[in-house]
Amino acid sequence: MTGRPIIVWFRDDLRLSDHPALHAAAAGCAPVICLYVLDEQSAPSGPPAARPLGGAARWWLAQSLRALGADVRSAGAALTLRKGAAADVIAGMAGEVDAQAVFWNEIAQAPHLAVADRVAAALEKIDVSSERFPGDLLAAPTAIRNKENRALRVFTPFWKRVQALGDPPKPLPAPNKLAGIAGVASDTVENWQLEPTRPDWAGGLRETWKPGEQAAQARLKTFLDGIKGYATDRDRPDREGTSRLSPHLRFGEISPRQVWHAARFAAAEHPRLAADIDKFLSELGWREFCRHLLFDVPDLATRNLQPNFDDFPWKQDGRALRAWQRGQTGYPIVDAGMRELWHSGVMHNRVRMVVASFLVKHLLIDWRAGEAWFWDTLVDADAGSNPANWQWVAGCGADAAPYFRVFNPILQGEKFDPEGDYVRRWVPELAGLPNKLIHQPWQATPLELAAAGVELGKTYPPIIDHKAGRERALKAYAVIRAR
Repeated sequence: MTGRPIIVWFRDDLRLSDHPALHAAAAGCAPVICLYVLDEQSAPSGPPAARPLGGAARWWLAQSLRALGADVRSAGAALTLRKGAAADVIAGMAGEVDAQAVFWNEIAQAPHLAVADRVAAALEKIDVSSERFPGDLLAAPTAIRNKENRALRVFTPFWKRVQALGDPPKPLPAPNKLAGIAGVASDTVENWQLEPTRPDWAGGLRETWKPGEQAAQARLKTFLDGIKGYATDRDRPDREGTSRLSPHLRFGEISPRQVWHAARFAAAEHPRLAADIDKFLSELGWREFCRHLLFDVPDLATRNLQPNFDDFPWKQDGRALRAWQRGQTGYPIVDAGMRELWHSGVMHNRVRMVVASFLVKHLLIDWRAGEAWFWDTLVDADAGSNPANWQWVAGCGADAAPYFRVFNPILQGEKFDPEGDYVRRWVPELAGLPNKLIHQPWQATPLELAAAGVELGKTYPPIIDHKAGRERALKAYAVIRAR
């Protein structure tokens, strides 16, 4: 294969299948250069700059790039890694290899769109064409608007609108063969120091996850094969009831339309599973909802969607925040979730709501502090879902939970972890307590505590009473409601 090469700029789409830009480049007769740019410099004026990855996400990126590199080599080419401002790096490489064009999949977020515009402008100056392809969403944000031409702020009508559009385009196959070119200089993943070393805190991540496109496809198949009961099991942290696809989707190791079509195929093959699959697809829809919201509100991680919350009387309490971060609140379901997060880089979705409610309502700590902690510790930290979910819990976001909804961590634990298996796994100091006490150890008698080896106030101290915390939260919310 001869001719001037086409550069395919990989972004949050670290896969070969259903990759529109790669598919288009490989369909021609030109060599293909697969390029990933670690851009930690671009700060476009106007919209906020793309957020630097948190620690857990940087670890995932390293593994995902290694997996992508192996897949690209198997197809006959090489993955080139470069670091720097995307416009400078890509234009520089285009001149270096005499590229005829640069293709990429668009990311419908203001900072990424601004960077892409800069790349296109830099290429135009050197007479290199560029082409963008949709590949990040089920539907373009511009396709679903309200009468004021804004994104919908309520999920149910949004999801109905998405479904009314019909099935998204079928996923594209991975190229059978890629023709690369030799002699293109590349950084290495190790050069970028994405992974922690001193200390190496990623042992739990390595134990829990296998990043990469092949792992994502295998995970989707395994999940759909066992999806029966998902509609109820998804709320049980003591069971393997969720898809665990979120980090794969976050880094584009699998596309939303691949997930959609695989799920629809499973529903057609097994009609009795339709209710479970519909519920699962609605979770994919929530991701879409958050991404569309982010398209309109690029500062979603820092600005209350509901301005009346700008005067909310948040408390500055570093001690309580650290106790929450470390899983030392004294509320077993909260502590189990926070410890699961630190160990594995993920937390069960039901528990995410409980721990978030505890921080912003029991402790009255600004939701942005919790969002920032999740951003750094989640392998699936998503620029749309993470802040949107935190604002939902706080009551200041889109389709927000009512201000008076204060999750009771005791009842949540008893309902969704009834045997205490989840708590026992992550809070082993409570493992000896009976089921009826494991979610409220302070109700145990001195004899029961001694038998379980629990010493309240030392081995397990609650930092706030639930009833007092709830009443304090309601009073604080009443302040802004009166304005």
